[in-house]
Amino acid sequence: MDALVLLIPFLPFCAAIIIAAGAGSGLLAGKASTQHSADIAIGATGLSCLMAVALLIADWLGKTSGYFSVGQWLGSDTLDIRINFISTGFPVLLAAVFALLLWLVGWHASHHLQPATGGQRFFFILSLLAAALQTLVLSANMVGTLAGWQITSGCAYLLVGYAYRTPAASSNASRVFIAQQIGTIGLLIGISLCYIWLDNINWARLALATEELGIGQATGVSLCFAWAALALSAQLPFTPWLVRAMPAPMPATHMIMSHAGIYLLWQLHPIFEQSPFAQAVLGIVGVLTALYCFIVGLTQTDRKNVLAYASAGQLGLMFLEAALGWWQIMAGHCCLHVLLRCLQYLRADANPQRTAAPQIPVIIAALGNKMWAFTSSLQGFWLEPIIDWALVNPVRKMAQDLYYFDGQIIDPIMGSPEPAIRTLATFAQQDETFSETHASNNSNGFALGNGLAGKLAQWAATLMHSFEERFVTRGLGKGSIHWLRKMGHAANRFELVIIRPRYLVLFVGITFLVAF
Repeated sequence: MDALVLLIPFLPFCAAIIIAAGAGSGLLAGKASTQHSADIAIGATGLSCLMAVALLIADWLGKTSGYFSVGQWLGSDTLDIRINFISTGFPVLLAAVFALLLWLVGWHASHHLQPATGGQRFFFILSLLAAALQTLVLSANMVGTLAGWQITSGCAYLLVGYAYRTPAASSNASRVFIAQQIGTIGLLIGISLCYIWLDNINWARLALATEELGIGQATGVSLCFAWAALALSAQLPFTPWLVRAMPAPMPATHMIMSHAGIYLLWQLHPIFEQSPFAQAVLGIVGVLTALYCFIVGLTQTDRKNVLAYASAGQLGLMFLEAALGWWQIMAGHCCLHVLLRCLQYLRADANPQRTAAPQIPVIIAALGNKMWAFTSSLQGFWLEPIIDWALVNPVRKMAQDLYYFDGQIIDPIMGSPEPAIRTLATFAQQDETFSETHASNNSNGFALGNGLAGKLAQWAATLMHSFEERFVTRGLGKGSIHWLRKMGHAANRFELVIIRPRYLVLFVGITFLVAF
């Protein structure tokens, strides 16, 4: 029965390959292509759901061993990465819930998604997302979880940017992708620390080896994975990405994806229990997110935005439950909430004309009859502009700096045609100028001498005369001052770049990595 776990992500992945191959070869073309793609995706996700339910029942009956290994993927010294899956416990239950909801999303999309453009693309992404989410949840090692995370982030980017010709869709997709990649940094650091300190990256062995970690090490690992879970589950300060994903087709997929962060917390609960500071961070962030989403959600007029803030708030309560050590309550809350919220999202998609009225009296009364509270809630407490100032704009400016560095320095060095020609011409001009100057100095016969001492004195005198003639007599205010001024401007520009906050933060981060 353990082998069923392999089919749960494999069937949707096969559906994605079939849809892509059919679209590329022209077999799935014409007006019926969208319906054929929908049938393939719905069939694969439905079979995956049946496999997940069967595995869940077998686990309840005690017919599974809890682990299934396909084989070794990479082995190097003490690093052993195997293709293996979990077949027992909360991951199987969450996989069954995700499989059921993804099948419902596919069935709903086949009836309500506009088939005018991009129907094949949507069902291809949906199938790939189903395979990635199941891999993330069921993988028995951190590398498989990381692979599922990355594919899920790519699918989220493609779904949010579904209408890629509109500027709003492209901007929203970029913001969602950046938020997910910020979480990826935390996940990578956490995996690296687990391998360095525990010499393994297997979830089951990690739970057994937690006693080998000190309080400081447990805190470091916990905070890294908490960082990743906060980004994936849309907790502060990453909450806006879930709202940005609402204009995408079938936003229920992003709501399902956001609950995968709870899975990370559940897998790390033995380490979190050894770090009171990390649990306190989870609790504080969860409470702040719940309060923020409650206040801001009162002034939303779009039903999907209301549901997005409500989902992020409930996820914040799950983080609070994790901080209190209520792991079983958190797992049950996660499964029940994702079921209920997905049905609400699908109902909102079926009735897109309905809106939600902002509860102005409620929020004003709740915050002491202050109009500024309503205005702040309406603006989302300016969280998104703050994130743009602190994260998005520095990343963009750093990209511009790298682009300038590449165009002005790397391209000429690597042999870009135009800069290379200019460089050769400059060298030729300099050589010609030097030759003419040397010839003129010799023709003037300045400081002629005989013998060794005389030749040395002649050479020194000629050098000093050349310096005086070029930089003092003729070049004063032209050559020397011009080049010194350029050097001064370049030094000032370099200093202004180095003292920018984004580079200071980068240097601090490098220092911490070296310290670890």
